[in-house]
Amino acid sequence: MSPSGSQRSKRTVKVAPSELVVDLNGEFVPKSEAKVSIFDHGLLYGDGVFEGIRAYNCLVFKLKEHLIRLEESAHTILLSLPLTQDEMMEHVTETLRRNRLRDAYIRVVVTRGVGDLGLDPAKCKQPTWFIITDKIVLYPESFYRNGMQLMTVPTVRNLPEAINPAIKSLNYLNNIMAKIEAKNSNYQEALMLNHQGYVAECTGDNIFVLKNGILQTPAAHIGVLRGITRQAIMELALRNDIPCQERILTRHDLFNADEAFLTGTAAEVIPVVNIDGRRVGSGKPGKMTRKLMSAFRDLTKKDGVRYTL
Repeated sequence: MSPSGSQRSKRTVKVAPSELVVDLNGEFVPKSEAKVSIFDHGLLYGDGVFEGIRAYNCLVFKLKEHLIRLEESAHTILLSLPLTQDEMMEHVTETLRRNRLRDAYIRVVVTRGVGDLGLDPAKCKQPTWFIITDKIVLYPESFYRNGMQLMTVPTVRNLPEAINPAIKSLNYLNNIMAKIEAKNSNYQEALMLNHQGYVAECTGDNIFVLKNGILQTPAAHIGVLRGITRQAIMELALRNDIPCQERILTRHDLFNADEAFLTGTAAEVIPVVNIDGRRVGSGKPGKMTRKLMSAFRDLTKKDGVRYTL
């Protein structure tokens, strides 16, 4: 392993007491001084992969699962990760310790690295990687109590045959365009369809509906991210004797659902009470949604990698 790995990770830097540090290529640097080259292909072309991860009370939730997905995304785009899974775990927890964060949002990023102005990834000799730990709040607390509203936007989800949404790449322009359309209409989140008109996902979250006691979510093969929180909810449903299916869903299915909610690492589990002006169920967060929200909160207390400050 090169010096950019674990050996350099112990380097001490002087930072202001209130300033966060970033693990950049194995060196801890102040947030204000963390920089990458303008010739990095992650910046020039979105050529790279990332994971968003959460820590709850000194437990990194589903860390192994996130790092496995990072490896799979990197493997698909032929990007060699500079650290092993165990080494990456050590760097994640060390970054949290240095920032003295018990609860945090963690961003692990690996880019193709510095190259020339051409597209050829072979010109990038060494990947760039960094770990950011900070706080994140996507939605106001009132959305979790009262539910949120969605609108379907014209921008369709990337075709799996073009850029597979299962790859968590640095190119999020597809999602950003959909987010812009929603915000322009005063909605906080957008529902995206695939190229065939079937329900895919939102800009950063997976979607679930409950109908006649059966929990349903769009099938992964139609072009959705296999979310870590999505998988956790499916497993929790089965443990609680709630039938759960991956299937093809239309907007008609969503409009006539008994309950609906979104899942994501940053959003966690958030109720949906209105889609395209149609009330979902009673128009309030449903009983099953609230049950799964509670079960998910309990899961975040025990399923992951612990660290100490």
